[in-house]
Formats: sequence, C-alpha cells, structure tokens
Amino acid sequence: MQNSTIVTVGIDSSGPTLLVSVEAAGKCVTRRKTGIKQERLLFPVLQSALQAVGATLQEVKRICIVRGPGRFTGIRIALTFASMMKYLSQAEVYGATVFELIRRQVETSVAFSRFKQQNPVGVLGVVLHAFREEYFLQIFDKNNNGPLWLSREELLEKLSAYPAPIILAGTDKNGESLASLTQGRYLLAPIRDCRVRPQALLALSQEEKFKKDALEPLYLKPARFELISPK
Repeated sequence: MQNSTIVTVGIDSSGPTLLVSVEAAGKCVTRRKTGIKQERLLFPVLQSALQAVGATLQEVKRICIVRGPGRFTGIRIALTFASMMKYLSQAEVYGATVFELIRRQVETSVAFSRFKQQNPVGVLGVVLHAFREEYFLQIFDKNNNGPLWLSREELLEKLSAYPAPIILAGTDKNGESLASLTQGRYLLAPIRDCRVRPQALLALSQEEKFKKDALEPLYLKPARFELISPK
C-alpha cells in the first residue's frame, strides 16, 4: 500500500460480538466474530480485515475504539491493543462510549428529525442492558449528566418522572429491541441506529475531541467492595 494512504481500524470488544472494521484507500471491510475469548479472536479477525484491504498492521495510523460500557475484560481488549499501537507505531487513538456512538447515529436519522419537529423540547435517552435486571441510562439534555446504572424498576421510574418528551434508543437483553421493556410508553429509535455501526465508529477519527480520554475505560458498574459505605 502507498505510504500516503491512511489505514484506520475500528474495534468494538465491549459486547459478546467482536467488531473489527478497517478502512483504507476508500475501501472498508468489516468482520464480526462471536465468542467469549475475544483476546484470542482479535488478531486473526484483524488480520483478515487488513488483508482484505491490502494493508498490514504496521501501516495502521488511526485506531477508533469503544471504551465502554460493557464487560470488563472485553473493554480492556480494545484499550490494550490501542495503547500498544499508540506506543509502538505512534498511531492516533480515538475513543467513544456506546452512548455517544448511538447518539450520533440516532440524531442524524429521519426518525429523530421528525421527533424534534413534533417535540421541540424533546430529548434522546440511550438505554443499554447491563446484567440480569439492570440497565444503563444516559439522557442527552442541557444538564449534560453522565450515564447511570439502575435496576429495571429504577430505570422505568426515572423515565416516567422525566419532565419532557423522550425518544429512546439502545438495546435490551441479547441485543433485542427495547419494546418489551418499555411496553409502548415511549417512541423508540429504529433498531438499526441502536447498535454500533462500523461507519460511525470509524468516523470518530474525523473529530479531534474523541482523542481526549480515548484510553479511559467506562465500566459504570462498580465492584462489590466499592458499594460498601466507609465507616
């Protein structure tokens, strides 16, 4: 590949399916692989995608990663790879949360434009299934508060008490729609916008703001000992 060509890699290892996308010289190739040992899957999957665009690992100059929330081990896989590449080849690293990526996808959709036309003060809320009957929630409004970790009951109470119209995006257990959880109480964004798309992940490299805290993980759910109040 020509030296002037920039090779960009996108990695999402936060969920049960590893997503690897490579873009170079106007060509984009994506690979997905499901498995619990993603640390063993990453390099074979990445190598396959690199070969498909005619690039090598040494030519990778930009890396875009999902930094959470998700499985602790999964998040560390992408972070460790990006850290290694930044140190060894001075690759630029960009990182975003699943909340931020879904927000970018939804807010550029026709469905969201229509929602805002009908509800000028309406906002977007992103809901992600965490574990068993627990969920993550981030509402993108003028308060600019960070994401919350809530039980199912707390989540529904929080949404019910919100003072403005809200459109929800995100996924329930096993990547399913939020329809069963919300029981028709809220407008839902199209499911295609509720899962991280390769194009949205790779597009992070076009914005400098995603370099900040790119290697800072977002775990959200604290360890058991962190829930114990100090005496």
